[in-house]
Amino acid sequence: MLRPLCTTGLTVATLFFAFSLTPSLVPRPFAAQGLISGLSFTAGYALGVAGLWLWVWLGIPQWRGRAAFWFRVGTAALCALVAVVFLWRAAGWQNDLRALMGMPEDVGVRPLGIGVITVLVFVGLLFVARLFRLVFGLIARALRRVIPPRIAQGVGLVLALMLFWSVGNGVLFSKALRGADASYHQWHVTVQPEQSPPQEPLRTGSEDSLISWEELGQRGRDYIAGTPSAEAIEAATGDAAQTPIRVYVGLGAAETPEERAELALQEMRRVGAFERSTLLLITPTGTGWVDPVAQLSAEHLLGGDVASVAAQYSYLPSFLALLVEGEYGVQSARALFQAVYGHWRTLPEDERPALYLYGLSLGALNGGRAFDAHDIIGDPFAGALWSGPPFRSEVWRDITAQRQPGSPAWRPRFRDGSVVRFMNQEGGLERGEAPWGPYRIAYLQYASDPVTFFSPDLFWRRPDWLQDPRGPDVSPALRWFPVVTGLQVLADISAGEAPRGFGHEYSMQDYLVAWDALLGLGWAPERLQQLAVDLEATR
Repeated sequence: MLRPLCTTGLTVATLFFAFSLTPSLVPRPFAAQGLISGLSFTAGYALGVAGLWLWVWLGIPQWRGRAAFWFRVGTAALCALVAVVFLWRAAGWQNDLRALMGMPEDVGVRPLGIGVITVLVFVGLLFVARLFRLVFGLIARALRRVIPPRIAQGVGLVLALMLFWSVGNGVLFSKALRGADASYHQWHVTVQPEQSPPQEPLRTGSEDSLISWEELGQRGRDYIAGTPSAEAIEAATGDAAQTPIRVYVGLGAAETPEERAELALQEMRRVGAFERSTLLLITPTGTGWVDPVAQLSAEHLLGGDVASVAAQYSYLPSFLALLVEGEYGVQSARALFQAVYGHWRTLPEDERPALYLYGLSLGALNGGRAFDAHDIIGDPFAGALWSGPPFRSEVWRDITAQRQPGSPAWRPRFRDGSVVRFMNQEGGLERGEAPWGPYRIAYLQYASDPVTFFSPDLFWRRPDWLQDPRGPDVSPALRWFPVVTGLQVLADISAGEAPRGFGHEYSMQDYLVAWDALLGLGWAPERLQQLAVDLEATR
């Protein structure tokens, strides 16, 4: 347990530590940087130790005696120099990235704090690794008394892995997950004192509603309470408007996804949702959250003549819901789609509303998997807007892989653009070799969005989105390093901080442009820009 550290391992670890201080997709707080650096240092040390083991196993001679001593001294000095230089540059890299995104300079990048966190993470993981080796050795030695040595080694390794997996996954992870679920559940069911049920009979959560105010959950209550009035829309747009319809079903409103979907449909019929000109079927994120920026953009562009419906499927944040409730989110999205689309297609074509789907992040993933092409080919809905699609989206990955030659991975052109189009901060939905048809799929994504552009192969392969030309919001100083860049971008998903218009934070301006193009409304660009400014000022 107290053996000295490996010089080769420390050398590779220092290189990985230095690489981890370079910029990734979004700025990072120093605590997150320390964690990334600690994991990178540990990964580098493990690779260095493995490489040395392979060197010895191959029988290649090693330096010994005085030569080995001076090699270790020189290596230690060089490692210290590299670490100091990169720690000194870390603040500059982060502030350059913040400047690119219009953020103020951060004077809180603390080299000493990063170094301390790195050491603590490394020591903790090294302790676990050496504890594993100790347990493995004890088991193997005990087994060698009854079975041949090599078989004892193999069986001991398997048993040690099973023991550590059961403790880590079955005890620590499960308890942490249950604790998180209980905490988020309590937060959702607790009605905040400042929130009171709506008085209007046609609002979900009112006394006349099929869904009680308590059953909406916290996300649902926020969603319903954020409904803009007709007067607010008129003031922002200068045009006559009506109050939009919003329907939401909380996770506690019914036992199964099918029951919640049927409840949502009945509530929609009660409030006259199918009598509006446009209907939005929304798949929320893991916690049940619907981005109000996206919602307000569509409602103002349509003058309030729109009804929206969403159903919650989890209390957990998206990354946890994706790990433990991935299929449940798909079941919920599919149940709601089948209920709403099934009723919608029974209505006369000249009287029913235009039906669009929308989802952000995990909502884009689950919403896109809620239907198959053969489900709608005979009577397709109008289209969908998917913002920040996560890397696990199979359809998104296939479309990106099949993009036109010469188009970048961060804003691909797919075929002739008659069905699928992509946009970022600089537009893109207006581009297409053929006119955009009646069935439209729009992707809103930023090149700096780690949720979209992380992938497991980032650990061992340079991604296409780093090829020139880069996205306008990607740092020119970003370089790909094996293992390290994967850890950086993975950490960006949960610990990164970016303003609206960058990373995974989609702006009012871009939502307005996306909805205007998707809905075919034809607003002038300068009018969209002014509306974005006015809406941001009132939020």
